[in-house]
Amino acid sequence: MWPTKAYVNGEWCDAKSGKTFDVVNPATGKTIATVPDLDASDVQVAINAANDAFNTWKKTTAKERSDLLRNWYNILVENKDYLADIVTSEAGKPLAESLGEVAYGNSFVEWFSEEARRTYGEHVPSPNKTKEILMIRQPLGPVGLITPWNFPIAMITRKAGAALAAGCTCVIKPAENTPITALILAKFAEDAGIPKGVINIVTTSRENTPEIGKLLCESPDIYGISFTGSTEVGKLLYKQCSSTVKRVGLELGGNAPFIVFNEADIDKAVAGAMASKFRNCGQTCVSANRFIIQKNVFTEFVDKLKVEMDKLVMGDGKTCGVNLGPLINFAQADKVDRIVNDAKNKGAKIITGGKRALSIGERFYEPTLITNVTKDMACYVEEIFGPVAVCIEFDTEQEGLEIANSTNRGLAGYFYSNDLSQVWRVAKALEVGMVGVNEGIISATEAAFGGVKESGLGREGSRHEFEETLINDYLALTSTEKINFLEDDELLKQILEFEESVKNDKTVPISTQKINLLEDDELSYQNLEPEKLPDIYIGEDLSTKKYFESMSTKNNTPLR
Repeated sequence: MWPTKAYVNGEWCDAKSGKTFDVVNPATGKTIATVPDLDASDVQVAINAANDAFNTWKKTTAKERSDLLRNWYNILVENKDYLADIVTSEAGKPLAESLGEVAYGNSFVEWFSEEARRTYGEHVPSPNKTKEILMIRQPLGPVGLITPWNFPIAMITRKAGAALAAGCTCVIKPAENTPITALILAKFAEDAGIPKGVINIVTTSRENTPEIGKLLCESPDIYGISFTGSTEVGKLLYKQCSSTVKRVGLELGGNAPFIVFNEADIDKAVAGAMASKFRNCGQTCVSANRFIIQKNVFTEFVDKLKVEMDKLVMGDGKTCGVNLGPLINFAQADKVDRIVNDAKNKGAKIITGGKRALSIGERFYEPTLITNVTKDMACYVEEIFGPVAVCIEFDTEQEGLEIANSTNRGLAGYFYSNDLSQVWRVAKALEVGMVGVNEGIISATEAAFGGVKESGLGREGSRHEFEETLINDYLALTSTEKINFLEDDELLKQILEFEESVKNDKTVPISTQKINLLEDDELSYQNLEPEKLPDIYIGEDLSTKKYFESMSTKNNTPLR
């Protein structure tokens, strides 16, 4: 039903060691597939394949790449229900959310199929008549793409779409929780006619992941790394890439503030909070992590948020009516439980939820609403990545901004207000890379996705990600033809005629230094400086003297 082998150089293959690992449905706990557990020697084969393929893929035209990406997009759209079913099986998302991710992920392939034909260069006016300045765009080279489990389609299509459109090849290392989606994408790329070696999918277990990441970062045959994941892992990969001075794109963790001001429409703010917080069970890097609510509307917001949270239905995402799935694995469930228990032990108030939903499944956690939060609590400073809404009260706008910016992360931020002057002030003051103003869902194919501070480097999506996969080559072109000043400058033509007449006139001796205007462009009209000409002894020839007098007047230089 699904491909269960790695995809390297256009072939479906096992690990040389024969080792495999299981893929588990987080909602049911059941194994749904077994895939190869590749090690560094296997991945080196994929790197070699990507390099070999690059030698031909980089020479394809932008139109050819555009057409192939469009073919891929069309196949993905035709199979959207099939893809959504796989995402729900692997990642646990409710089916409606999975369909949303498929549409979102497919849109990147469509976008970059169009961007491929806009690989524009530049022609820059030169300060020199004999030179032209050009800048052309060239593909960066083979790239390594390391993707997370929370958006198993979109994170691959966003990175790979840009790379392929630019003329790069890639080695993709998907998360160990969701490798099947990546393999299906490769199968459809193959069906679309994308050549072997251009896309390579290497499946690895959590145990082998560190060595694979290190190999991709340190290999001289990989020219760029794009990683989406935790800040801690991102820092490690960034350090490893320094040995080969790679181009690096990092989309790392967040700690998104969600500010609600007194001037906000509270019903809209609650709707935005639900969309931002509980999508994928709170497991997105742009999920609202801290709800920072102004004093006058704090109680109203909390009460209305609780009402909406109580409507959430947990369960297997393939079950009708379910809109909240499981956490991805036991490690994530343990983390959320630790953060909530820490808040309880330090005096926080649990308005609703607060524990695992073991009656539904081992990886499920109740939607949890917490107030009376203090700075010493883990929920105040850590990215939760779960269905936990932490509400913090503030008084003034300045205080709210200080709380929002009191973190070394800066991916996304949200706020609600109907005061236009406040909107501009706060939007500029939030220390994040993306701001939702009266909006809880900010992701869009056409927008530049990325953060500041320790939330990453570079941008994904939009035309800006395309720039990340290209290099600017500067070409300085100089004319190889001799410049014929006789055709371009009447004054110099007269000088040459005069030089010839002097040679034939024995009464006007001249120096033995020859004036060759054809080979010496320093005697061009613009740079003509009579004091630098060879000495010419005029004698008694009055016509010659008059000529030089007239030339001196024209050039505003004294007669020698």
